[in-house]
Amino acid sequence: MREESHLKSTVISAFLVAMVLFSIVPSLAFGTSYRAIDLNPSGFNESEAYGISGTQQVGYGNVSATGGYGHALLWNGSASSYVDLNPSGFDESCANGTNGTQQVGQGLSSAANSWWHALLWNGSADSFVDLNPSGFKISAAYGISGNQQVGVGGSGPATGNETHALLWSGSAESYIDLNPSGFSQSYASGTNGTQQVGCGSSSPASGVYHALLWSGTAASCVDLNPSGFSRSYACGVSSNQQVGYGWGSATGGNAHALLWNGSASSYIDLNPNGFSLSYAYATNGTQQVGRGYINYDDINALLWNGSADSFVDLSQFLPAGLGSSGATAIDGYGNIVGYAKDSSGYSHAILWEPVPEPATLFLLGLGAVILRKRKK
Repeated sequence: MREESHLKSTVISAFLVAMVLFSIVPSLAFGTSYRAIDLNPSGFNESEAYGISGTQQVGYGNVSATGGYGHALLWNGSASSYVDLNPSGFDESCANGTNGTQQVGQGLSSAANSWWHALLWNGSADSFVDLNPSGFKISAAYGISGNQQVGVGGSGPATGNETHALLWSGSAESYIDLNPSGFSQSYASGTNGTQQVGCGSSSPASGVYHALLWSGTAASCVDLNPSGFSRSYACGVSSNQQVGYGWGSATGGNAHALLWNGSASSYIDLNPNGFSLSYAYATNGTQQVGRGYINYDDINALLWNGSADSFVDLSQFLPAGLGSSGATAIDGYGNIVGYAKDSSGYSHAILWEPVPEPATLFLLGLGAVILRKRKK
């Protein structure tokens, strides 16, 4: 009976400690200290990272051995872990997003008459699936979540030779044309597995685009362009947040990073005080990442926590020798990817990992001690 009581007590203690630890895990992402890891592989001239999920980071790398062509790359937290995803028969490729298992991007193939085709990988070069739909000359995939992939396709009879936002579910024939009524061109850049974001224009020649939000169909489109903005672009979505940038009379004509919650009127201007320009590219539903320009010159990777004055300048954590930087994606734990440039002007793919604060480390250690004692 005493053993049964002790077992129940141990289980309850373990459960309580687990709940405490679970509750503080998200707080790791809100620390102000980060460890920056240079992902540029040995032998590569340059690289950039555009997507992150789970233990995976994706982007591209350029190496002289490939004739200066860029290859889609997959990393698992270090430069030496990279996998070259460039498929056989493709001259160039780039990976733009990952869901932790699969990767999306595009490749340029001589076999496809030198047109770019949207690609989906499962962790290796030979696992690729060509997502380019019938009737499309060109396509590219920019985002992935769950079993959804989003991007763009066009320059063929299926779109009247225009460029349309596309949504896939793992195959070329699964595509859905998201181009809304009244828009000539559109692009989809991100998805959370249910909704998709991008931009569209009723007059592409004018260069005026509006940020757009979809829920799986062209008819579901919501125009996110705020009042006082002449143009805007939505780049990323997670949970009920959308991020991007826009400019107009409301911003003095300068591009400002923007955060939305499903409607044009919900926008928040994220441009920090002292920055001339800013762009937001991704969100994990709580935090947002992008880049900002100080005096139109210095370019710094930025992290926001929902407001302009909450930003963290990620460039302060870069390894010595790396300067101008941008953040392109963030996962649910606050891990961030992007790029930074060296003294020769070459980009290096960068992974920023949150460093737990001392109080958090103390709680984690305390939990481990409690569990050890209860087991005795």
